[in-house]
Amino acid sequence: MAQYAIPCSVYRGGTSRGLFFHEKDLPANRQEKHRVFLEAIDAYNPSQIDGLGSGTSHTSKVVVISPSERKGADVNYTFYQIGIGQEIVDNKGTCGNLMAAVGSFAVDEQLVEPLNDRTVRAFNTNIGKMITVHVPVENGTAKVQGSYQMPGTVRPGAKYDVHILDPGGGKTGKTLPLGSVHSENDRAYSFVDLVNPFVHLEASAFHLEGTETNARISGNEDLLAALETTRTEAAVASGMEKTIENARRAPAIPKVTLVAPPQTYTTTSGTTINEEDIDITAKMISMGKVHRTFAGSGLYNLAASTFLPGTIPNRLASRKQSGVVRIGHPDGIAEVMVSLTDDGEDISSVGLNRTARLIMKGDVYVRAQTSKQ
Repeated sequence: MAQYAIPCSVYRGGTSRGLFFHEKDLPANRQEKHRVFLEAIDAYNPSQIDGLGSGTSHTSKVVVISPSERKGADVNYTFYQIGIGQEIVDNKGTCGNLMAAVGSFAVDEQLVEPLNDRTVRAFNTNIGKMITVHVPVENGTAKVQGSYQMPGTVRPGAKYDVHILDPGGGKTGKTLPLGSVHSENDRAYSFVDLVNPFVHLEASAFHLEGTETNARISGNEDLLAALETTRTEAAVASGMEKTIENARRAPAIPKVTLVAPPQTYTTTSGTTINEEDIDITAKMISMGKVHRTFAGSGLYNLAASTFLPGTIPNRLASRKQSGVVRIGHPDGIAEVMVSLTDDGEDISSVGLNRTARLIMKGDVYVRAQTSKQ
């Protein structure tokens, strides 16, 4: 048998795309299961030409879902970030964008009863947090068509409301394990563990305005190397990793942002964003590359960080009242809902409006393992 087939669906959620599997359809053996992911995406080639990836961090993703026996949860799911030109299967972090597609998959695959409008409660095993996804339903399946225009996609779609409850401390046990600001090797950053851990750095510390094009930042190898150095140092300082080398081998988290005060700039599509329409300007680096837009987990984290006193995002943001934070990113404006705890010292929940769509459903073919592999 040269190859074997495994049922698989391809979904877009927000500005990410990933392969979705039922846990029951995958090998029980962890190593063999990971090999399925590497083959299906094609982690081996930087172009991912021999699989369903596209050579970008926001399309090199896998989600595995199963019914949940946990009280209050409909489904459990685990997210995996797959390497690009590297045999990496990383489930330490999660994906904020694909959370919308988790709700869509649960409805489409009848893991929940397809009511007219359904709130899917999904337990994310990566961060140990409960996610709620309000899914519009039409004719028994997740609705696709709608009027909500989400930045990062050209065509509008049905609006999905995604909320993460008690989002802080999923990896380190604290939202701010290093305090509001931590300095190391003359580099100040805020390490915020919320949804995914992020290292927030001020753009001006690197002589940047914060409105530079993605191409300009991508072409600055010295800058990217400096950001990676700070990322790995933060991973060790926070207790996420024991050594710098371990941190290098876990490129998915923590992720990095470059933040700046609100300012007028032009998006990648040529739209002018006015200073008064946003609360903070930001760019994101994931897996060593500048993100084309901004990861959902980064939007959640950055928005929440603007309410955490003393952090770099808190100092740079123009607005610090509970409600909605408007983040100016390379492809537009994202509005993130933030709720504080009763004492106002931590984050109760974060939420985003997203769109999602089933792109393909069928079988993905995986090479049978040989004695040489």
